[in-house]
Amino acid sequence: MRRILQQYVDTKSDTVVDSLIDSDLNELKLAAKKLLHDATLVGGKAFGGSFFKWLASFAAIYLLILDSTNWRTNILTALLVPYIFFSFPESLFSFLRGDVGKWIAFVAVVLRLFFPRHFPDWLEIPGSMILILIVAPDIFAQKLRNNWIGLAIDLFIGCYLLQEHIRASGGFRNSFTQKHGISNTLGILLLIVYPICAFIIH
Repeated sequence: MRRILQQYVDTKSDTVVDSLIDSDLNELKLAAKKLLHDATLVGGKAFGGSFFKWLASFAAIYLLILDSTNWRTNILTALLVPYIFFSFPESLFSFLRGDVGKWIAFVAVVLRLFFPRHFPDWLEIPGSMILILIVAPDIFAQKLRNNWIGLAIDLFIGCYLLQEHIRASGGFRNSFTQKHGISNTLGILLLIVYPICAFIIH
């Protein structure tokens, strides 16, 4: 009788423990779902802005590279330097603003001053971009970059480059049909998408 009673108590306690564990697991699942839902709402916007920022920066760099090769574009590529300055992702911006960027700028200046014949023309704009990243005052590097003013400058540059590219191509349809027109036009359109997306998020 005692053994049966003990087995009954053990079975009951196992059942109680199992039900407690199940209820705790269900509560954890609900909490995880709620956390994931809230993180998606909050982080989705931040991820979208960050993703388009990276995309726009690489599109601007791509257009710079495209212009320095034999696939000449009909845009004023010097405007891509301030665009990259204002839209460069924060991690890369601080990395290039540190010692690595200072060394790159130092080598570029030394090459340009003392070996001008060996300094290729296609390095002029990237060298200028590195110099601007390094020597820009904090009001530009910190305040305006992370502000609506920087976004407005990026949007203005993107719209200006797009209309210049369309005008040089002879119309919007021709900007897609010319040789390398699709890559140029899509790259410039990406320059416009980031500031618009960032304005919507903010």
